[in-house]
Amino acid sequence: MAIIDLETTKDQARKLLDSRIASVTDLVIARKRLDELREQLAEAEREDKKAYVRATKDGWSEDELKKLGLDNGAAAKRRTRRSTTTGSAPESSTLESANEG
Repeated sequence: MAIIDLETTKDQARKLLDSRIASVTDLVIARKRLDELREQLAEAEREDKKAYVRATKDGWSEDELKKLGLDNGAAAKRRTRRSTTTGSAPESSTLESANEG
């Protein structure tokens, strides 16, 4: 029968835990970065909407802006969301259920 050394066993256990802690640390850092980027995107979208409204108030028509390649990003985004949401509603509810558990 092999002799079990308590300190050696503890050191081995710590090494295993350190590896697990490192992977969850990486995950937390990635999630935090993702949240920050989502917030930056939301802020950029708000700024874009304000600038578009300002341009239309300054006399630019939607058709003129569209000809310049500056269509209303918010309206285009709504159309895209509607078309993808309709087709994937069951899938998104499945994902939400999975995330809750």
